[in-house]
Amino acid sequence: MLQIFFAIALNLALQAPPAYPAPVPLSVSIMEWQPETGDRFVVDTKDNEGFLIHSDGRYVRFSVATGQRRYVCYIGRCYNAATPEKSWVAKSRDIKGDHMTFGPSGRFLRLYKNGTEDTAYGIHEYGNEARMFAEGERYRSMGCIVVKQAMMDIIDQTYAENGNALDVVTAFGIEDPVRLAFGSGKREV
Repeated sequence: MLQIFFAIALNLALQAPPAYPAPVPLSVSIMEWQPETGDRFVVDTKDNEGFLIHSDGRYVRFSVATGQRRYVCYIGRCYNAATPEKSWVAKSRDIKGDHMTFGPSGRFLRLYKNGTEDTAYGIHEYGNEARMFAEGERYRSMGCIVVKQAMMDIIDQTYAENGNALDVVTAFGIEDPVRLAFGSGKREV
């Protein structure tokens, strides 16, 4: 009798669908969100949407602005201002004096390429967020990820909760942000 039970259990286990390679996605409201250790930040630069994602698959979706999809000359450099598709680590926090570019708080979380090489890219708010977020596709920054002030508060808390570091992925067109953040769809740095 016991052998039959184990044979049935083994048969059922072999017929089970393969495990999802990342946590199962579950959208939650911003009112339910609390930063946790292990959170990740994914940005879809095609739809200009951000996702803060818990390691168990719960996520919150919000609007972002990303880089202009054209060449610009800014801060002494000429470059394509489209936000690059990369895996980053936000691992330093500055307060900038330019409150139009960096918003009322001046907070700037710098993005590091390969987790070690600092870049000019970062996450920040903007002084006139109503205008920044009211305009269509929101390709308005010089390459940084711009968020609303209330969302910057949450991202800043998430950064602190994670030991002053936050894994960030930017990609153009994302079907499953949870899988990109935690599963086999993760981009190489």
